[in-house]
Amino acid sequence: MMGKQPILSLEKITKAFASNTVLNEVSMNVYPGSIHAVIGENGAGKSTLMKIIGGIYTKDSGEICIDGKSVTYTSPSQAIAAGISIVHQELSIAENLSVAHNVFCNREPINAFGFIREKELNRKVAAIFLKLGVDIDPKDRTANLSVAQQQLVEIAKAVSQNSRLIIMDEPTSSLSDKEVDYLYSIVDGLKAEGISIIFISHKLNEVFRVSDCISVLRDGNMIGTKETSETDMNEIISMMVGRHIDDLFPPKSTKITDEVIMEVSGYTKHGMFENVNFSLKKGEILGFSGLVGAGRTEVARAIFGADPIDAGELQLHGQKVKIKYPKTAIAKGLCYLTEDRKLLGLFQTTPVKWNIVSASLRNFVSIFGFYKKAKINAQSIEYLKKLDIRPFNDEIQVINLSGGNQQKVLLAKWLSADPKVLIVDEPTRGVDVGAKSQIHNLLRELSEAGIGVIVISSEQPEILGLCDRVLVFCEGKITKDFGNTAVTQEDIMKYASGVSLAENRGEKE
Repeated sequence: MMGKQPILSLEKITKAFASNTVLNEVSMNVYPGSIHAVIGENGAGKSTLMKIIGGIYTKDSGEICIDGKSVTYTSPSQAIAAGISIVHQELSIAENLSVAHNVFCNREPINAFGFIREKELNRKVAAIFLKLGVDIDPKDRTANLSVAQQQLVEIAKAVSQNSRLIIMDEPTSSLSDKEVDYLYSIVDGLKAEGISIIFISHKLNEVFRVSDCISVLRDGNMIGTKETSETDMNEIISMMVGRHIDDLFPPKSTKITDEVIMEVSGYTKHGMFENVNFSLKKGEILGFSGLVGAGRTEVARAIFGADPIDAGELQLHGQKVKIKYPKTAIAKGLCYLTEDRKLLGLFQTTPVKWNIVSASLRNFVSIFGFYKKAKINAQSIEYLKKLDIRPFNDEIQVINLSGGNQQKVLLAKWLSADPKVLIVDEPTRGVDVGAKSQIHNLLRELSEAGIGVIVISSEQPEILGLCDRVLVFCEGKITKDFGNTAVTQEDIMKYASGVSLAENRGEKE
């Protein structure tokens, strides 16, 4: 890249909120037609830096240059006019509108009477989709699209704005492996068109797959930038966390017993899952693996009482129990950490403190109906310390935390409920490598302490590295129980993709 003029140059960018310095003299160059990854632990300052580039925040000091010229943006519209767009992790889709209206929202072509030219609008969007290789009908209602397709609509919106620099914030966090590969092809195509991309991700394997160079932020400081071809994952991890992480996963359990904590028999919900049977033993972490839509989450929600079942029986510690509602499950010590922390897991505009105790409020109310505020404060501070939630402030609203720290608050919420069985659905989604290791070790500590732990994850390395036993789901059925035998990603994919079902039906060609 040397010799080229940067499309974007940041020089000593500083930003503070009250007394908290979030960015400290951060400098970085992004070159034309390159994919520049920006990574760092949760709270490192990535989102703040991107919002400054995109005109959402204003810098306190420092200089931003576009094509060598100093600029100051005070609104997103100014950044967009300069060719800078952001595809946010939390998609800003108007689901009641058509795809075409989302792509050109507030920029639709109109006639002399002020009416939208629908045919021209749809034609423009169709041309963008053709360029990107996207197979979506511009007239479709956006609510009918998958998350992956909605992500592509957001990218099309950025392209429609004639963006020369597109910031992608965790673009693959909710995508399947197949959808991720498709997104890679889109990113490669944009690069070939000369569009620069800032790519933010906690998944280091995809950072190394797509990027030309990698910049690492830590605690608001720019640690350094490396050419991707001249570094490796160990060096980048060390730069991110300030230390070497020799083992990303804790050792497998040596304390698994024959004692069954929970047993599920014949669980069935027509159209979702059928005749699901399994047991959870004391001391083990049990993994649920499978492709998106295989029924893993649906089974977990049914066990938790969030969704009704048509048939089946549940036993906890040898006792048959009927759980029709989540409050019953919580009272029995059965807790479920949802994969959707934004809509189902946390109260976004409520302080961290109240989120942490929200699933166990009965333990913090006196016999006269008053909150035990001292006990609530103590519980909150304990989990802020235990999970290293940043900033260390339990009065801040959850919506103002980074995604990874929100995930830690969600975990604290269920640990505060004193679980006997803890089901965690995508526990490290949107979480950096250091925090992942921290969560993995915590889950192992819980299992070693006798708490039953079930991990649902779409990341196969996480399933293989963390779990003692793996159940593979496909089409609403458990197709394989991998016990304490050696298992590979290829083994899991065989049973997750339906190959084994086809073999059993005699359908294999």
